Amino acid sequence: MEYPSKLIEEAVAQVSKLPGIGKKTALRLVLHLVKEKEESTFALTEALNRLRAGIQFCKHCHNISDAEVCSICTSQKRDRSTVCVVENTNDVMAIENTSQYRGLYHVLGGVISPMNGIGPGELKIESLLDRLNHGQSEVKELILALSPTMEGDTTSFYIHRRVKDMPVKVSVIARGIPVGGDLEYADEITLGRSIVARTLFN
Repeated sequence: MEYPSKLIEEAVAQVSKLPGIGKKTALRLVLHLVKEKEESTFALTEALNRLRAGIQFCKHCHNISDAEVCSICTSQKRDRSTVCVVENTNDVMAIENTSQYRGLYHVLGGVISPMNGIGPGELKIESLLDRLNHGQSEVKELILALSPTMEGDTTSFYIHRRVKDMPVKVSVIARGIPVGGDLEYADEITLGRSIVARTLFN
C-alpha cells in the first residue's frame, strides 16, 4: 500500500497492531484523526499516556484498577463470602453488566494452555489459594466462571484439585442452550449438558 506521508505510514503501522484492526481500518482511523481538530487528537494521546502511566492491578483480585485496591474489593456492599474466578477483566465487566452477582472476583490472567506455554505458574492461582488460606478468610464459595473450552476446563479442574481439602464450596457456572437459541443448532455437548443440568419449571 502506498502512503502519501511517512508519518501516516508509521501511524498506520502502530494502529494496525491493535487486535481486530487491519491496515485498511487503521488507515481510515488515522485519516480521521488527521481531519479532526488538533485538540481532539491530543486528548486521545494524553488519555492513552495517562492510561499506561496510571493503570494498576488490584493487589487482592488482580482486576484492572485506578488504585492499589479496586472499587469492588473495597465496597462494603459486596458479598465477601463468594469469590468468582474469571480469566480476565473482560469477564468481570461481562458479569457485572448482568447485575446478578454481588460477590468478589479473582482474575487469573489467562487459562492453563500447554500449547501456548502457559502453566499454572503463569497464572494468579497461588494468590487465590493465599486468599482462601488466610486465617480470617470469609470465603465460603468459589465460583469457577471460565470459558467452556478444553483450556478453561483444565484450569477449573486444576483449581478444584488444589482447593478440595479446604472448607470452601466449589461451583461452576451453568452451561446450556442460550436464550433465543434453537435446539437444532446446538452442539451435542451443550445440548447434553442442558439436559443433565435441567431445572424445575417455574
